Amino acid sequence: MSTLFGIVGPTASGKTRLAVLVAQRVGAQIISADSMQVYTRMEVLSAQPTPEETCGIKHHLIGFVSPGEKYNASKYRLDAQKAINEIRLAGETPLLCGGSGLYVDALTRGLRLATEADAETRLRLKRIAAQPGGDLTLYRELETKDPASARKYAPQDTRRVIRSLEIFYATGRPRGEMEQRDAQGTDGMPACLFALKWERRVLYDRVNARVDEMLRRGLVDEVKRLSQAEAPVQETAAQAIGYKEIKLALDGEITMYKAIEKVKLNTRHLAKRQETWFRRDERVKWFDTDGTNLGQIAEVISQTILEDTGGRA
Repeated sequence: MSTLFGIVGPTASGKTRLAVLVAQRVGAQIISADSMQVYTRMEVLSAQPTPEETCGIKHHLIGFVSPGEKYNASKYRLDAQKAINEIRLAGETPLLCGGSGLYVDALTRGLRLATEADAETRLRLKRIAAQPGGDLTLYRELETKDPASARKYAPQDTRRVIRSLEIFYATGRPRGEMEQRDAQGTDGMPACLFALKWERRVLYDRVNARVDEMLRRGLVDEVKRLSQAEAPVQETAAQAIGYKEIKLALDGEITMYKAIEKVKLNTRHLAKRQETWFRRDERVKWFDTDGTNLGQIAEVISQTILEDTGGRA
């Protein structure tokens, strides 16, 4: 099976720019691995690349799901596999690019790791569990989403209840079904991944600058349109950092200044979580950067890809 190459890492680290530079050198099409960029009408919230940023390189799996629809790692895996096959049939190289570790693992490691919850879902469930009566609230949620697991576990078995909900939200399927499918083996693919390593302080400065740019591009108006749309934004799409914070300000619950500061803080926390996730992945090769050597890094990655494909790009 052919190796899938990818540019991964934390938000605001320059993944898109590096991926485009590599794609230009090897004749690649880019497949997004971002859990928020799949949504339409969330171009600013999800930091979807602009036409100027894509430089004419074809990108897949961006802006094709309504914010009112449910989407998860299991669906992403199928969509990404289809895109990869189409790109290879066209004689070009698929290049993964994104920071959603759950989506990367769902595609490359197979179904077993697709059952790992994303950090935002896990945090939400744990917050509920910590509240008075939270165990019963979670159990009722499980009864709705996965009745078979609810019958299997007691309401007080919070750990297993949370785990079952994590599996459901990651895959859209009940825990029992996923465990049965996992027992039959996984169907991932070999992957070679690359990431940019910034000094933490510099990365955080880039995050803050990214949020400022999002504001200039119309972040507040985009959140307003989404919140006023006839079809409500469903839970997964609403997890996009910036949506809930800006909406609180629009609803008059906090000041806009406070909302923007929360967006920056939460995005910095996201960057740290993403870096931790990919640091644990032994397949990722990290390149130190200060932003001035992206061309050289792209050249090294391109040569690796060309050697693997026998120079066929």
